[in-house]
Amino acid sequence: MISNVPPEFNVDISDRKCVKCKRCTKECGFDALSYSKEFDCIIADDSKCVACHRCVTFCPKNAITIRENQLAYKNNYNFTASVRKNIQKQANTGGILLTAMGNDRPYPIYWDHMLIDACQVTNPSIDPLREPMELRTYIGRKPDSLEFETVDGKLKLKTRIGPNIKIDVPVVFAAMSYGSVSYNVHKSLMKAAQNCGTLMNTGEGGLHKDFYEYKDNVIVQCASGRFGVHGDYLNAGAAIEIKVGQGAKPGIGGHLPGEKVDEEVSKTRMIPQGSDAISPAPHHDIYSIEDLSQLIYALKEATEYKKPISVKVAAVHNIAAICSGIVRAGADIVTIDGFRGGTGAAPLVIRDNVGIPIELALAAVDDRLRKEGIRNHASIICGGGIRHSGDVIKAIALGADAVMIGTSALVALGCRVCQKCNTGKCSWGIATQKPHLTARLDPEEGALRLTNLLNGWSHEIQEVLGALGVNSLESLRGNRERLRGIGLDEKTLEILGIKPAGR
Repeated sequence: MISNVPPEFNVDISDRKCVKCKRCTKECGFDALSYSKEFDCIIADDSKCVACHRCVTFCPKNAITIRENQLAYKNNYNFTASVRKNIQKQANTGGILLTAMGNDRPYPIYWDHMLIDACQVTNPSIDPLREPMELRTYIGRKPDSLEFETVDGKLKLKTRIGPNIKIDVPVVFAAMSYGSVSYNVHKSLMKAAQNCGTLMNTGEGGLHKDFYEYKDNVIVQCASGRFGVHGDYLNAGAAIEIKVGQGAKPGIGGHLPGEKVDEEVSKTRMIPQGSDAISPAPHHDIYSIEDLSQLIYALKEATEYKKPISVKVAAVHNIAAICSGIVRAGADIVTIDGFRGGTGAAPLVIRDNVGIPIELALAAVDDRLRKEGIRNHASIICGGGIRHSGDVIKAIALGADAVMIGTSALVALGCRVCQKCNTGKCSWGIATQKPHLTARLDPEEGALRLTNLLNGWSHEIQEVLGALGVNSLESLRGNRERLRGIGLDEKTLEILGIKPAGR
């Protein structure tokens, strides 16, 4: 069947500027550009272009321009050009439409409708250049109160405190599995986490043997497929995360295509080379909170109660009750992923229509745990569309202990958010296992770029704390009085637990 789906982009190559160096043909991972000996020119196949801009970036003569295809679809607010293209794709193939990265639909971004307070006269601001600013926080279960006793005339702590992880900046790198992203991406993330005193999450693909040395800065994940999960792996991280749900695809499992399972991925995941890695939607040993509790304590036993256990869930409509159950089941950390969270591959219909924004989920969970008197029993990490330090500050004020970033980290590494991670052809060497492509990402440079990003955000967070008149991140956590809503209806303000601007 001949496809009647028009190309999304047009690639224009200037004959006047192009010197036929052919570099663009080598840089494009999607084979959209080729050299014609017959015509002595570069030929573009528009149907293969995904606008990753690798060719544009590295063209020495700036001869390439990529534009959206302005094919004249008759205007229709219901059946938009995008909707019609997707219908045509499914009419051609009969398959599920796959996509990657986060939700790009124009739903409200609540972070952009929240404003941060500032101090003026009676409660003066603080100069972060001259006063100490504490961004350090501890992730894990904390007691509601402390008891002390006198032993041999000395005051000693009587209360037993469970394992906590100190992080120097309230930002961790989100779960992105080895296989969905390259070896060099994982190395960049781990080195940056070590540099900045924070954590990276392995995702559900196990931990490559080369990276066990970074164990103090790694969260190891245990997902439904149990890929790469064994005793040494569980003890090779600072914390363990049970992945139940993911923001980009709540209620469904994962799928890593066999063409991305090379020899090293195969060894790490403990599956045959070239085989699809399919993680089912449910854990087949978890069908209740009691089952979840059993796995939590099995992992605690396996690690001698030395590591905090996290449970990651997607933000859905009953998220507050779910997280209450998770905390009561014994989890030390609750990780909530909003519907703008990224992914290596997901059905388009799931990514764009299932789940709720992280802002509303976070506020609802923090409120529920406080009302039930169990807020200190677990830390909250949230993510799903965190774009800059302003989002971090607002998340902390809404009740998070820390945030996680995935897409922002990949953008720092060079990602152009072309949303084609599922193809395994990433021209930037990020979401691919093809050796000639993965070699394009230098992990030393990648780690430096990520370190710079977190350092920049840290300085900005300190500036905002100074403007708020506080010198500790802990003083802001859950303090919604320092936020105001603008352009939000009363019900949304009620869920967020903040006042409107001007009040």
